[in-house]
Amino acid sequence: MGSGAEGLHVWLNLSLLGFDISITSAVLVVWSAAALVFLLAFLATRKPRIVPGLLQNIVEFIYEFIDSQTNELFGKESRRWQPFIFALFCFILICNLLGMVPAVYPITANINITVTLAVMVFLVYNFAGIRDYGLLRYLASLLPKDVPIYIMPLMLIVEILGHLARPFSLAIRLFANMSAGHLVAFTLLSFIFVFKNVWVTGFPLAARVIIGLFEVFVALIQAYVFAYLAALYIGLAIAEEE
Repeated sequence: MGSGAEGLHVWLNLSLLGFDISITSAVLVVWSAAALVFLLAFLATRKPRIVPGLLQNIVEFIYEFIDSQTNELFGKESRRWQPFIFALFCFILICNLLGMVPAVYPITANINITVTLAVMVFLVYNFAGIRDYGLLRYLASLLPKDVPIYIMPLMLIVEILGHLARPFSLAIRLFANMSAGHLVAFTLLSFIFVFKNVWVTGFPLAARVIIGLFEVFVALIQAYVFAYLAALYIGLAIAEEE
């Protein structure tokens, strides 16, 4: 398990216009996670009840929690953006949890995947700002008001670098936290083969269970942090000027 191609299996070699679009184990996990999000949302809302069942209750709880945390960030556009943040949270959470299943490729421990998600958020929040205010007005909003003209070039460079740092921090945070959990778990289990002693087996197995529970907690936290920051960036992009 790791950050790159370790454990990555190619199921079907494909290419398009010179680009490698092979179906790998990572692609299958992405498809599976997306399918699970759609399936759970469909089953939970297919026949909504006044007294919700277990699945509807769980989905409604997650949605209401995300809404309560991010509603103020969107203002009057909350209804437009909440479904995107909800879907993003669920997708990352399912990817994180699937990565804990033995023999399943840990997709969010792959820097390529986390970068893709971060770039998507970067494009979405900039699109939201440009759509609401227009390109020129949105670019002008990057600079604080009443800034002396001789400082504007420097401030513009700082703001651009700050925006470029956002997807970088999103990608690295998710990748590093999820990779760390897998590496610790692998290290603990490797003690069994290193010491080759039946009396040592209990310690790494017990520690693996504890680490596994902690990984579930980290999976939840990292999905929440990623979704919340995405909501924050969108909210800042569409915020009304004072």
